[in-house]
Amino acid sequence: MPLPDPAWMDELGEWLRIPSVSADAAHAADVRAAGEWLCRFVRDAGGTCELVETDRQPLAIGEIPASSDAAAAPTVLVYGHFDVQPAGDLSLWDSPPYEPTERDGHLFARGAADDKGNLYLLLKAARLLADEGRLPVNVRIACDGEEEIGGDSIVKWIAADERGADACLIFDGDMPSPDRVGFHLATRGLAYWHVSVRTGERDLHSGIFGGGALNALDALLACLAAVSPVPSELRAGAAPPTELERTSWAQLDPGAEVLARDAARPADAEAARDFWLRTLAQPSVTINGIRGGEPDLVKTVLPVEAHANVSMRLAPGQDAAAMADAFERILRAAAPVGADVELTRLALGEPGLFSPDAPAIRLTREAFARACGHEPLLLRTGGSLPIVPALAAKGIDTVVTGFATPGHNMHSPNERFPLEHLPLGVAAARETFLGLAALRGA
Repeated sequence: MPLPDPAWMDELGEWLRIPSVSADAAHAADVRAAGEWLCRFVRDAGGTCELVETDRQPLAIGEIPASSDAAAAPTVLVYGHFDVQPAGDLSLWDSPPYEPTERDGHLFARGAADDKGNLYLLLKAARLLADEGRLPVNVRIACDGEEEIGGDSIVKWIAADERGADACLIFDGDMPSPDRVGFHLATRGLAYWHVSVRTGERDLHSGIFGGGALNALDALLACLAAVSPVPSELRAGAAPPTELERTSWAQLDPGAEVLARDAARPADAEAARDFWLRTLAQPSVTINGIRGGEPDLVKTVLPVEAHANVSMRLAPGQDAAAMADAFERILRAAAPVGADVELTRLALGEPGLFSPDAPAIRLTREAFARACGHEPLLLRTGGSLPIVPALAAKGIDTVVTGFATPGHNMHSPNERFPLEHLPLGVAAARETFLGLAALRGA
């Protein structure tokens, strides 16, 4: 694969030099400047694009119309984000984070992979086709400047948008291996709670009351044991992977290697064997932290109160509200008589799921095969991405993919993007826009 045109590097480099850190109020103007850069890029491609104000950071909303018969052409929505993570400790960077640097076959800069570099691939492909008079679809632009701080303005925009789209493309991620692209067709949902247990008015002397009075930590552990490991009731509705997906997962690194690479230990005897099934297609419950009593000093008491933070990753296909209600009921029912349990639901997000057989996804798979020389692996992601269920709720089939490689240091010093994947990603995006023209008759 050839290296990118130097003009592309100048173009992308200009964007990467804008320190659009959404987490730092001192960079609010830079976030806006990065959004304006995107808007100008779209307008220079013959489209329209403006910043739209929100309660937090602005959205960049626009469109590049199809080169001919736009009224009848399919519409493809492009999402990405123009904010970036803070640079962190500058001494850990081998080159300045906001001065794009080519080194060892990579482009180093904050945002090179997450997400300016990836998003640029889609924008550039649409612009090239428009300049050539060959863009066969309407490309709607809906990008935000608050993804790195968990903003939901784009989710609200999608929910309120009445026009919709025939498909959505999101380039915001990496490849499963340096020479293989993958599509993430599902995300897990997320529910999060703070659990408090109280068993009396004050701590008690363990010599006098041990064995005779309730211990808040014991009560809390009994509650948590009822939901972790995940009981069958909390597995209801999970969508099993298709045979196409299973075939793709079999080509991933074995679970034992993945665990060993991160110095992790298997949860049980079958965890390594079932790693991908468990992390991509099944729910999980994680006890994120426990507080109670005195773990550091010798203090012989029965703690009267205990606390925990607990999260549940909801499998694709599950109903978030129903599962959260069931979780709370099961946990409360496990509390010993006399223990007061208080549950505070801190977050609830739906999972998202798209069929690999959907026309838009099938056409995109074929386009990537033409551009990359191989079929993309059909994956899911174990994490949560609020925009995916929002798109699923509107019936907009979506491909989430990316051209960064493993070890790209997203959110870390020396973030990088492989130079040869810039022309590769643009080629894949071009083929996708051309291929999605077939949605006109779908």
